[in-house]
Amino acid sequence: MARPIHGQTQGLSPYDRDGLNRLYRYETPPERLVGDTLGQRMCALAARMGRQIGLLIDRRGTVNHVIVGDDRQIFLPDVGRMRTSKGRLRGVRLVHTHLKGEGLTDDDLTDLARLGLDLVCAITVRADGLAQWVHIAHIVPTRPGEVIHDVRPHEVLEPLRWPAAQFDTLSTIRDLETQLARARPATSMVNAREKALLIHVGPEPRTEADDRLDELAELARTARVEVLGRVVQRRRNADRDTVLGAGKLKQVIVEAMQADAGLLIFDHEISPAQMRGVARETEMKVLDRTQLILDIFASRARSRDGKIKVELAQLNYNLPRLSARDDAMSRLTGGIGGVGPGETKLEIDRRRARDRIHKLKHTLKRMAQGRNTRRKRRQRAGIATVCLVGYTNVGKSSLLNALSKSDIFTEDLLFATLDPTSRRLRLPDQSNVVVTDTVGFIRDLPSELLGAFEATLEEAHEADLLLLVADASHPRLEEQLKSVERILKDHDLDGHPRMLVLNKSDAVKDRATVRELAHHRGGLLTSSLNRDGLPVLMTQMAEVLARPPLGSGYSEKDANEEWSPL
Repeated sequence: MARPIHGQTQGLSPYDRDGLNRLYRYETPPERLVGDTLGQRMCALAARMGRQIGLLIDRRGTVNHVIVGDDRQIFLPDVGRMRTSKGRLRGVRLVHTHLKGEGLTDDDLTDLARLGLDLVCAITVRADGLAQWVHIAHIVPTRPGEVIHDVRPHEVLEPLRWPAAQFDTLSTIRDLETQLARARPATSMVNAREKALLIHVGPEPRTEADDRLDELAELARTARVEVLGRVVQRRRNADRDTVLGAGKLKQVIVEAMQADAGLLIFDHEISPAQMRGVARETEMKVLDRTQLILDIFASRARSRDGKIKVELAQLNYNLPRLSARDDAMSRLTGGIGGVGPGETKLEIDRRRARDRIHKLKHTLKRMAQGRNTRRKRRQRAGIATVCLVGYTNVGKSSLLNALSKSDIFTEDLLFATLDPTSRRLRLPDQSNVVVTDTVGFIRDLPSELLGAFEATLEEAHEADLLLLVADASHPRLEEQLKSVERILKDHDLDGHPRMLVLNKSDAVKDRATVRELAHHRGGLLTSSLNRDGLPVLMTQMAEVLARPPLGSGYSEKDANEEWSPL
């Protein structure tokens, strides 16, 4: 029975097809690169046809695939996903012919890295159909501690005279896999859904790129993704097809295989075309920062309002990507462990997606009217409102728990709180206020996520006082404050009465610097853990809320001049 011939089979005569099918019948000793008879017949056929011929041979020496191309290259068939077992290569090697006397080409080395082949071998063929030189390359395992921009993804060996009997194929492959297993980092995260490499591409200095990847790593940890490595590439414009460019992408493939990673997470939003290009070249799942945050939101939403907003954000994100649906789509927008409605939305067409978006927006509009009614009821009752705003994971929920002695869910993760939560609090002057905890902000907030912050922004607009909470122990405190202030300004909240609260003071090592920052910015140092500074904070809140409202001859400038922080 004839076996399939892969590649460019148009124009092949029955005689040529029969000769190609006969190549399946030959066995190669496991320690040899290719059997003598098999290699010579392949070279003779290639010279007579004027086309390159390739063989995929497994470690038992059996020919699994016969491929035919043109006079310059061959195109490999789909041979399945990259192995995920520890320290394993593909399990097959590529042996093919070159008709013009050239050595291994960039396409050969790309296939080696992209598919994780055991080896790639090119046999140069003379005009009379005899084999001449054997060119061999293999993947280079990295040593622990090496960073990706120092890694050569492959090693090309010195050419050998045919039949290269001195080259021990089986021992070479075993040595490579042993080195790969040693180079692979040990798994450290329990119950990780995925293992990922983080990628940053941009013109920013290395320090800024590292800061952004630190935050991306925290987002990945929140989504229960284990980070196994980082890739930083400085370039002004991302490649329109693969973001990184073909050369850097080969290095990423090798790094992913060595680290046993099955997911690539980009630090910025990438286009559907770029996502398809990277997934096609790497055969890995690809996410960007926006979708990673959406997955976190999907896992954190508890209220009906929150779940609807997350679903709406996912639909808006996926709508332009629905046309990209193909056999690689499961690697594009499946999310982390299929969290939330994002996975199922890939099955609907654009019309149904738009209908669903319209329905969700109408539902959210009704729910917003309900929130507005409740706020007006509080205003008629004369109850002041205080809104906690700030960067994500700065301790806003912990601060509200400490102030109101409640048990709101808290965890050392980004976006642990997604739904606004309100608690009643009695201040030292015996007045009652409603304090609302809101979802934390993050820098470079994606446009698809603005809807998820709608309730937060509504509460902030209606609040009598904003408590701008910051993590006093965070190494990038100033950058986080600037990001939050920028968001408040973009939504016309910079004129609201507000107080700066530098939380987590118990974790501060350089207290003198933080005290100087608090004095310079007019902030209060507090600790939710040991309740330091909370009585002063409540007293100051009562004083600010007792002042006449703005617009009654009392300006925000007057308020700032009268208030001196303790």
